[in-house]
Amino acid sequence: MSTETETISLSPIAQLESILFVTSGPVSPARLGNALGLTTTAVSDLLAELEITYRKRGIRLQWVGNAVQLTSAPEASGVIENFLGLEVTTRLSQAALEVLAIVAYMQPLTRPRIDQIRGVNSDGALRTLLSKGLIEEVGRMETPGRPILYATTADFLQHFGLSMLTELPALEDEEE
Repeated sequence: MSTETETISLSPIAQLESILFVTSGPVSPARLGNALGLTTTAVSDLLAELEITYRKRGIRLQWVGNAVQLTSAPEASGVIENFLGLEVTTRLSQAALEVLAIVAYMQPLTRPRIDQIRGVNSDGALRTLLSKGLIEEVGRMETPGRPILYATTADFLQHFGLSMLTELPALEDEEE
């Protein structure tokens, strides 16, 4: 059984790492700071230090908005799938990949806007992406008909080995 004395003897970064290990999802630096008795700035500094340390390890910090969680390194996916006995059962269709790219770069946006960009109906691709947990409904527009807004999920980031959306490759201009 752990005592308060044992907890205090751990360095702040070790305490932070322990909390991240047991969280079931993303947690904000402010909440981590409250738990550790540290400022948000101090927690952010510790998280930056962990990110550097984890670059050479099998785990990563994944950012979802202003919240962070521990995940396995994308480079370890093959060995993890092998260990867990998982197989890649399906691949995304070209249509689903197009819709996913549109949502990733322009989120949040509606199905009619996606259809307008693609020039075809995107219902099937949206259903596929929703069922795979790569996109989610994040609200409704305040316009007539109140269309659903879609955005990518934390699973999308993890699947593509991203910590945050800003890591997406830059889009090329059509003129180039």
